[in-house]
Amino acid sequence: MKNITDSFVSLVRWSFAGSFGFNTDILATNPINLSVVLGVLIFFGKGVRASCLSDLLDNRKRKILNTIRNSEELQGGAIQRLEKARARLRKVEREADQFRVNGYSEIEREKLNLIKSTYKTLEELENYKNEIIRFDHQRSVQQVRQQVFQQVLKGARGTLNSSLNKELHLRTISENIDTFEAMAEITD
Repeated sequence: MKNITDSFVSLVRWSFAGSFGFNTDILATNPINLSVVLGVLIFFGKGVRASCLSDLLDNRKRKILNTIRNSEELQGGAIQRLEKARARLRKVEREADQFRVNGYSEIEREKLNLIKSTYKTLEELENYKNEIIRFDHQRSVQQVRQQVFQQVLKGARGTLNSSLNKELHLRTISENIDTFEAMAEITD
């Protein structure tokens, strides 16, 4: 037992030393460990037949090979699914880029259309405003003309009524009749 303890102590010292060397302690080396394992196998393996052991090993080998084969098939399927997923991802990224580019160009088009329509609306409002100003100006001028004309007529009537006598009145009527007759002859 002391030798086993010494071998562990030497292993601990050796791992802390951090260097390699030749171990001369026979208990701390692998030949002892191998002989113990072989002894256990021989002792417990006496009743086991070689064909049974061979069958066990063959079954284990088949299971391992089946597991490896299944794993490879699963790996192949996973690789195919991964490639399909990558292809879909590339396709979706291209479509997203296309949507992004189309979206940006659509936004730019809409922005330009909005600017154009805004300028057009502003121009129409400016024209409408100018028309209203012209219309109001013409109406104001017309009202001023009417007021001036009414004032002139009122003044003329007042002047005519105050200075018109019968003789002047008859002479004005006869001159107007002569003017209308001359105009009638020209139009005939």
